[in-house]
Amino acid sequence: MTPSALILQLAPLGWLIDRWSDLLSILGDLFGIGMFEYSFMHRAFLVGLLIGVMAPLIGTFLVHRQLSLIGDALAHTAFAGVAVGLFINAVFDAGVSPYITAVIVAMLAALAIELISEVTDAYNDVSMAIVLSTGFALGAVLISINAGGLAVGVNQYLFGNLSTVSRENAAILLVLFGVIVAVVGITYKQLLYVTFDETAARVAGLNVPWYNRVMAMLTAMVVVGAMQIMGVILVAAMLVVPVAAAAQLARGFSTALLASVVLAELAVLTGITLSYQYETTAGGTIVLVAVGIYILAVLGGKLRDRRGSSEVAAPVDEPAD
Repeated sequence: MTPSALILQLAPLGWLIDRWSDLLSILGDLFGIGMFEYSFMHRAFLVGLLIGVMAPLIGTFLVHRQLSLIGDALAHTAFAGVAVGLFINAVFDAGVSPYITAVIVAMLAALAIELISEVTDAYNDVSMAIVLSTGFALGAVLISINAGGLAVGVNQYLFGNLSTVSRENAAILLVLFGVIVAVVGITYKQLLYVTFDETAARVAGLNVPWYNRVMAMLTAMVVVGAMQIMGVILVAAMLVVPVAAAAQLARGFSTALLASVVLAELAVLTGITLSYQYETTAGGTIVLVAVGIYILAVLGGKLRDRRGSSEVAAPVDEPAD
């Protein structure tokens, strides 16, 4: 039994996925929604909903820490993890899900980014550039070997594909989702403290390097999970664009976090629908929708600020004598 199939057997994940599929089938019959006739679209929407929560949940912390580019670095190393999985399957016929190897490699890369910064005193962007280059180079080399047709189907990992989201991959994402939400819920106050005042957090006795590593590994999990429909090239956008849009509309960290989740869900669900209707690449469509939402948020924020300024500047009528 493969590891991904084992995940379905050890927990009621398969049952949850089947019930979700039943729900969408019922909705499709009631409202005449044609795309809900297909099982792969059921899984695509499930994955999209989970990504719409996970990505801004972690991305909000990253944006406020000015670590937006870590998503790109880990996405490229996740591609190396996919290549490792494909290589193992081609050479040893192991039946390992490339997404599982992608999670492992991306988490190791996340730790490497933090360790390089700590050991060499290099800036985070330097360590991210090193890890990004190494990861993509490793993936390119393994793909070029082409052992047993290794390069076949690699485009689905680069650009995402709605039709390739299997039950096993959806189950893997459910596990990642549970881990991410649980860890953030438990360590929320500590992560918030480290995000806004790392020096004060050290003085208060928090193990700042440990929390930095936790955040990096959670980012790796989000990147691999979102890679299923976003692809390696565009996955980092979901960590940044909805968060940037929410920052234009919301004040306060918790409010911005909730707003970013709402905007991310809107972008993902709209993008998946448009991708199905017009047969476009899922990742690209979702990102374009997210960027459109960001532009509208910027315009809305400017309009709100302008109205607020005009109200403050408006003269007050003097009382009559």
